[in-house]
Amino acid sequence: MRRCLRCGAEMEEGFAYTGGYGNVLRRKGLSAKAVVPQAAVCPACGEISLYVDSEQLDKLKK
Repeated sequence: MRRCLRCGAEMEEGFAYTGGYGNVLRRKGLSAKAVVPQAAVCPACGEISLYVDSEQLDKLKK
């Protein structure tokens, strides 16, 4: 469960952060690793938080 940094309310998770070409975060270099960010939205104030889930974080550690 994520809490809103602005107002402290419980955020709704599980939104995909997508665009026309798909959005990924990549490291520079020949062996670029990509992760797909997720989004959480605060129903109280509208704050949006981007995050990387734990499976994606494990991908970066390798």
